[in-house]
Amino acid sequence: MQGELMQMRVNGWCVVKNVVPEDRVAAVRERVMDAVHRHANAETLEDKGIGHVSGFVAREQSFAPYLADSRVMGVVEGLLGKHVRISFTTATVNFPGNPRGGWHADWPFNQKNAGHIPAPYPDAAMHVTTLWMLSPFSERNGGTLILPGSHRSDNNPSGDNGFDPLGEIPGECNAVGEAGSVLMLDSRLWHATAPNHSDEPRVSVVIRYAPWWLDTGVLMPGSEARERMLEATGLNSPEVPPVPQEVYDSMHESVKPLFRHWVRAGD
Repeated sequence: MQGELMQMRVNGWCVVKNVVPEDRVAAVRERVMDAVHRHANAETLEDKGIGHVSGFVAREQSFAPYLADSRVMGVVEGLLGKHVRISFTTATVNFPGNPRGGWHADWPFNQKNAGHIPAPYPDAAMHVTTLWMLSPFSERNGGTLILPGSHRSDNNPSGDNGFDPLGEIPGECNAVGEAGSVLMLDSRLWHATAPNHSDEPRVSVVIRYAPWWLDTGVLMPGSEARERMLEATGLNSPEVPPVPQEVYDSMHESVKPLFRHWVRAGD
């Protein structure tokens, strides 16, 4: 774990291997793909060739037992401290032929969102993005494009910092790894969707972890903080639906603390 934590601090990313057991990853991948076919955002699928489902844990829970894995949590807590929470669960499937996406950093560092930390950023980890590799990630099938070390920048291309969001940048590379592994990113790290040149979809679930003090309430549909922010800025912002009580009740006890804040009475 110390090696992965050092990689996160220096390079802004690491891969934790074999988090989803080898004998389970194919079954999880199949269930995720089935849920994506049923619930994917049609507009995103048509325009970008990506199967995208927000608030995915409410749709499918086969991956949920692994979210509190001690190696993953060791890195997350090493960066963010104790009492972390999950902020997003999103299915992301790159289908063959999807185009290259734009360079950006994730919430709360994406300057195109209504709720974001204004640049210049302090040099501090405030959010961790993880991609759960349910397919192998490779250069051929569009393993996520990353720019190592860019998490130390005080801005990113979503904030008009002089870099072409769709351009190639010296030092960029594809993050690669075996199915069942977890790609971990400091959410400040510049990254982009890579084109899938293979004949098979690249399947992942994106899970993001936040420290206890980061206000995830602005992501909740209908919350006062969210409505006020959208009205004031005229921008949009990511939305995370509540977790149904029955889904929460079905979770392993080690995972429940990561989702407790998304459960609302009556949902």
